[in-house]
Amino acid sequence: MQNQFDGTHDDEWEDEGPSKTQMKRDSEALQALGEELVNLKPTELVKVPLDESLQEAIALAHRLKGKREAWRRHMQFIGRLMRSRDTTEIEQALEVIRSRHVIGNARMHKLEQLRERLIEQGDDAINELLGKFHELDRQKLRQLVRQAKKERLDNKPPAAYRELFQYLRSELEAII
Repeated sequence: MQNQFDGTHDDEWEDEGPSKTQMKRDSEALQALGEELVNLKPTELVKVPLDESLQEAIALAHRLKGKREAWRRHMQFIGRLMRSRDTTEIEQALEVIRSRHVIGNARMHKLEQLRERLIEQGDDAINELLGKFHELDRQKLRQLVRQAKKERLDNKPPAAYRELFQYLRSELEAII
């Protein structure tokens, strides 16, 4: 051992890797990644490259969802499983899934804005829409818009309002 006052350091104080705090942050990030996997829909989960032990752990997590403490411990276990794997492929697959959600939400917002414009502007907006999309049914559009306006004025449940959205979504979702 050398003296701390002569400017040299002991071997035991040399940096040997990440700090304990950094290791904890990394561990928590992997646990959060595991929780995100558990919260995926089954159709999305099959698109993520997982080995058999991770698939089994995620399936068990689904069964433990109502049991708080068991679920919390199991999430820690999934985090430990994640530490021993290369998670780049998993993160890439999750990024694709996240971007699909963002694109889907943007489409829904466009359809909602279109519906509002149709209700507020009436025939002018309908004619403009039919100019762009000839396959739409003018009579059905006008009827749904008229009913949606009437529902608003009468403070009735928005049945036609919803039906108008469904019609627009079914006809235009692939286009917009």
